[in-house]
This record gives sequence, C-alpha cells and structure tokens, in this order.
Amino acid sequence: MGKRILIVDDEKNIRELLKFNLENEGYKTIEAVDGKEALEKADQSIDLVILDLMLPEIDGLNVCKKIRNDDKLGDLPIIMLTAKSEDIDRIIGLELGADDYITKPFNMRELVARVKALLRRITMSKSYDEDEEKIINLKDIIINIKNHTIKKDGNEIPMTPKEFDLLVYFIRNNDQVFSRDKLLKEIWGYEFSGDTRTVDVHVRRLRKKLGENLIKTVRGVGYKFEKVE
Repeated sequence: MGKRILIVDDEKNIRELLKFNLENEGYKTIEAVDGKEALEKADQSIDLVILDLMLPEIDGLNVCKKIRNDDKLGDLPIIMLTAKSEDIDRIIGLELGADDYITKPFNMRELVARVKALLRRITMSKSYDEDEEKIINLKDIIINIKNHTIKKDGNEIPMTPKEFDLLVYFIRNNDQVFSRDKLLKEIWGYEFSGDTRTVDVHVRRLRKKLGENLIKTVRGVGYKFEKVE
C-alpha cells in the first residue's frame, strides 16, 4: 500500500499541485484546509505531514507542537512549508519538532525528493540487522534501536524520527567529526544547498533533551559525539 501523506494548506492550488504530484509517485493523499482539520485528520494511519505555517483556525506552528506532544503521534514525520520572509518561523518550526522544511515557492521535484528521503530514512531506521546492537547504554541513557525508544534516568524521552536517527548515527560513529553538509546527506538523505541550520536545531534539541556534553561543536568544522561510559 502507498504511504499516506496529509497535506495541510489553505491554498487550494497548492493542495491540488501536491496531491497530483505525490499521487503520481504512488502515495495516497489526505487534505486539510486549516489547522483544526489537520489535527482532526492526523492519526496513526498517516505516514507523513506536509504542513503550511500560515493556516486559519490553528497555525502550523501550533499544529506541529500539538502533534509532537501527542503520545500516539509524537514521532509522525513533518515537513513544514514556509515563505522566504518567515525565517524566524522556520527556526521555531524546527525547534518545535519539524523534521524538515522547504520554502515557497518550491520546486516540486525537490519537495518530492524530500518526501521520499524522509520516508526512506524512517523505514531504514526502523529496520535492523539481527547482528546489530539493539540496546545502547550511555551512562544514564538507554537507547533501544529495535523499539525506537530512548530513556534517561528511567524516563522515556520523546524523540522525532530525525532526532533519533541523528543520535544513533553519532553514537555509531563515536569521536568522528562531521560537517553539517555531511550530516544532512547522511541523515536527511539529500544534497542540501545553502542553509544548514536544520542540523544545528536538531543538535540543540538533542542537547536539551539528553545533556549538553554529549555532542561537541568542533569550531569551523561541525560536530562530533563523545561517548560517556
């Protein structure tokens, strides 16, 4: 069965354009015209949300926040659509848990590529080899690769798909230094030109959730993970 994508935008022409192109790629689409309808239609049958920021009823930032705070939908992948003039909102969107963003007007081929890359990475992250380490212990942090869960001091820490992927990638490549471009390619699955703040925001969120000392900034290069036994 094709993956189900919820398209949330109050502009009919954009919804129709997204619907046409995504369904041509084999996806199934569901539409919502405002934030309230989006929250009504977001359920466990949805595989990914394309979410506009500027929405009637409930804006995209609050829709994103409500999804991330929902116990059943907290790890639902979200791609946020933003206008170029809404730079601060893009950062806030990532802080609230969006996995990726793309600016309007957008290139349809690029958006479809982003959708494919995000869904592919989610599928890969949920699969594992029988010989792969399934439980990773980092002092007071326990990461269950199979169940896609993380606990700190016995309490489960909510993680978006990209936060989980990024953390596990760092752990498996302990003490290696990675540029932001490299992390975008490995974790988001595409070549990214221009703004690399997506990585910075995800690293900042991981530090906030797990502690400041796990992921180090290497000035002028990028980031590295220092494993704590």
